[in-house]
Amino acid sequence: MTFTLYPAIDMRGGKCVRLLQGDYEKETIYGDSPFDMAKSFVDQGAKWIHMVDLDGAKDGKKVNDQFVIDTATKLGVKVQIGGGIRKEEDIVHYLENGITRVIIGSIAVSQPDFAIKMIRKYGKGIVIGIDAKNGFVATHGWLSTSEVKAVELGKRFADAGAETFIFTDIATDGMLSGPNVKAIEEMALITKKEVIASGGISSIQDLNQLKESDSKGAIIGKALYEKRFTLREALERLNGK
Repeated sequence: MTFTLYPAIDMRGGKCVRLLQGDYEKETIYGDSPFDMAKSFVDQGAKWIHMVDLDGAKDGKKVNDQFVIDTATKLGVKVQIGGGIRKEEDIVHYLENGITRVIIGSIAVSQPDFAIKMIRKYGKGIVIGIDAKNGFVATHGWLSTSEVKAVELGKRFADAGAETFIFTDIATDGMLSGPNVKAIEEMALITKKEVIASGGISSIQDLNQLKESDSKGAIIGKALYEKRFTLREALERLNGK
């Protein structure tokens, strides 16, 4: 089974940052250049980069898109991008400029018909990002919690043709407390699609646990920035080297 690692680059104000549990008031800056950070991951063997436009997520429009496009076109790596994607023209902008996958998050909750239309039109180019808190979907940069159950939303989009989901448990994100494997397995079981785990990964052991579960990949952020392990070490261990 292919298990893919997605080093994460969260962008705010043109810098690489991490937020604690999605809280914009709890920000740590880890680098001045998203592009340079992406290059360091590619140099270590990354096949994919997961990028999030935090300014875009908050403002409802793409802000840091040039960093994303430069990463995909100049480094020759596959990129998936989320944050600030509200309109079809945003999706087209990314897909036509070398981005492999565009993540639809908050708008999937507020405008599910639009999300379904995009899934049917752009196929594997669309990823559904589901951020959950206590089993319910959180939206708008995690500033709000909806009354929609995460697994119910997942099933609706899977039935519409979505092939890939990113599942983030807000309670674990940035906490280095271990991923919510049970919730990830439940999402995979109900959608019967590819589920990428996000949130809480603190060790290579966590990655091995996810690899042995129903997850098809993992997004790694704070553990890399806090030097719990390097991307190269994780890739070598998971590939049995």
